Amino acid sequence: MFFSLSSVLLALMLFVALFGATALGLWIGRSQRHRSNHLREPFAALQAALLGLVGLLLAFGLAMAVDRYEHRRAAVVADANAIGTTYLRAQTLAEPSRTASLARLRAYTDTSIRLSRSVPASDAARRAGADGQKLQRELWALAGRSLAAAPSDSAPRLYVETLNEMIDMQTVRVAGLNNRVPSAVLVIEVVGAAIGLGLLAMYLAILSRGVAAVVLAAVFVSVLLLITFDLDRPTRGVVTVPDAPLVALRASMELPPAAEGP
Repeated sequence: MFFSLSSVLLALMLFVALFGATALGLWIGRSQRHRSNHLREPFAALQAALLGLVGLLLAFGLAMAVDRYEHRRAAVVADANAIGTTYLRAQTLAEPSRTASLARLRAYTDTSIRLSRSVPASDAARRAGADGQKLQRELWALAGRSLAAAPSDSAPRLYVETLNEMIDMQTVRVAGLNNRVPSAVLVIEVVGAAIGLGLLAMYLAILSRGVAAVVLAAVFVSVLLLITFDLDRPTRGVVTVPDAPLVALRASMELPPAAEGP
């Protein structure tokens, strides 16, 4: 639900929800100020308990988003290492598989970069994944021919092993990109934060003090929620998953191969 929204629309929605709840709480609190002696104690206990619960929910959601973000960053590095190792071992193959495999590995790196820059589950991401799978099949066919031509040589066997790891890494990356914080958790965080800020504003308005403090609290909670959402959007927003390892690897592939084939 939230993932399909643009970053600007998402930020606007969060600020409107939280500041709207805060403003509503201030208005209700001011209208009930004449009953402060009766409402002070129950509202104090209620808003304190709810704010504690909201704090736990915010921390839980942020921890989930950070964990997924770190997993995606690690997957990009692991993917670049797997492709790089496969590219180096492909240089030890005999012709014609050597040249054909090196060309396809360069194209495969381009598809991995496209995957990093595409919105997960979008048409662009699906096309990048399909192109990558097509190249995987072609590379596997070439590896099979190399292995059949020289079954006793170590180079084709080592290359096949690394190629298999490279193919597995794309599955890991796609799964990580699509593994987002459940929408139910995010909805509970937004609703809980809005209710908590509304009750806090109402309580402070009844006491005729602390309006500036509750506004600052609304700003802080809004920014915290926005960061949580942003961490779960790997290609959009301020915090994105960098593709620098893949870009550096692709640049190194423009150099002449370091090893000559047999």
